[in-house]
Amino acid sequence: MKEVKNPKKPLIFYYGVILLVVILLNLIAGPMLMQHQVKDVDYGTFLSMIADKNIGEVEIDNSEIIFTDKSNETTYKTGKMDDPQLVQRLYDSGAKFEQEIQQTTSPILSFLLTFVLPLIIFVGLGQYMGKKLMDQAGGKNSMMFGMGKSNAKIYVQSTEGIHFDDVAGEDEAKENLQEIVDYLHNPNKYTAIGASMPKGILLVGPPGTGKTMLAKAVAGESGVPFFSMSGSEFVEMFVGMGASKVRDLFKQAKEKAPCIVFIDEIDAIGKKRDGQIGGNDEREQTLNQLLTEMDGFEGNNGVIILAATNRPESLDPALTRPGRFDRRVPVELPDLAGREAILKVHAKKIKTADDVNYHTIARMAAGASGAELANIINEAALRAVRDNRSVVTEADLEESIEVVIAGYQKKNTVLSDHEKQVVAYHEIGHALVAAMQTHSAPVQKITIIPRTSG
Repeated sequence: MKEVKNPKKPLIFYYGVILLVVILLNLIAGPMLMQHQVKDVDYGTFLSMIADKNIGEVEIDNSEIIFTDKSNETTYKTGKMDDPQLVQRLYDSGAKFEQEIQQTTSPILSFLLTFVLPLIIFVGLGQYMGKKLMDQAGGKNSMMFGMGKSNAKIYVQSTEGIHFDDVAGEDEAKENLQEIVDYLHNPNKYTAIGASMPKGILLVGPPGTGKTMLAKAVAGESGVPFFSMSGSEFVEMFVGMGASKVRDLFKQAKEKAPCIVFIDEIDAIGKKRDGQIGGNDEREQTLNQLLTEMDGFEGNNGVIILAATNRPESLDPALTRPGRFDRRVPVELPDLAGREAILKVHAKKIKTADDVNYHTIARMAAGASGAELANIINEAALRAVRDNRSVVTEADLEESIEVVIAGYQKKNTVLSDHEKQVVAYHEIGHALVAAMQTHSAPVQKITIIPRTSG
């Protein structure tokens, strides 16, 4: 689904290889060439040539003497001896001589390291940065070093992904989204009658109700490329970066069409534009680019936008109008049957006793979201481990409900008899009020044990 390309090596890599080859040739071939050009002789031959005044130039090193004959055609080398009269004899013979300090590196290597290497690095980096800028300018991304690139994650379908069967308690939302998946699988069935799918679908609901999980289920069921990105990832420090990311995201999506683009927490970039001076111009430019991409002169056929938010009232009206987000899918808190189904889905991951009544647990967890119900199951499993038991009982689930809703028990709190009586009257008053209501959840438990949340 996602194309994998072999990354191209930068030019600086090839410059480095060339420099390394040159250095190796200098270290290996240089001494070999010098050995062929310099003739080794003994110190006596050197003295005889001095006596015959057949000496041209002499270089005295710390360990050896290099000299030429009078015609400077042949170079000789001999070892250095402790000879105090050597300087006088050289002077009498008319030779040109000097003493040099031994060099640790050859002149060629020193030249390469001090001049050629910095020059190659400078030229290579310049060409590499210029190529980056040209590539981004050609892709309508004028920012440096890929900062305007979209970092959207492409979902890869697998057997371990989430499907609609793994989502419970949101039957209406699943029905709406299943229609989108069916359209992606069988588009001819809809186009035959002239119908077209909504350009955008907005998942709206309180936190923890399963909006992101529904999007993951769509990704697992769709069988088409699924781009996932958070709204906060579009927000950058520099003006224009977010708009560049939006362009790059939709460019990738159009190349992979038909596909789905999911933007989580879209209120991070989709807030109402108030027009006040000094506002966040970066966020407004990002929103303007998103509006243009969703419904502008250039169509985005085959690209379905899926977004989630828990603050729909803060979104800009231009974003939520028909033609951009044509359909709003409410993802509300689950009812009694939904809570029971959610508990059973999450209970598959743990070991539970056979006599657990999920209907009773669901009645006790009135008003809980899907995330809270998942936390209740996990807290019950942790409680069973603390008690050294291998299975989760109904008592564990009942206690975990109180832990998630009200917190842990304050076992060290000491109440006097008068305080216990006052708390008992207070809690019985709550129970009587709840019992007198006709459309409220029934009273499940009355307790005067204090907890950490109140």
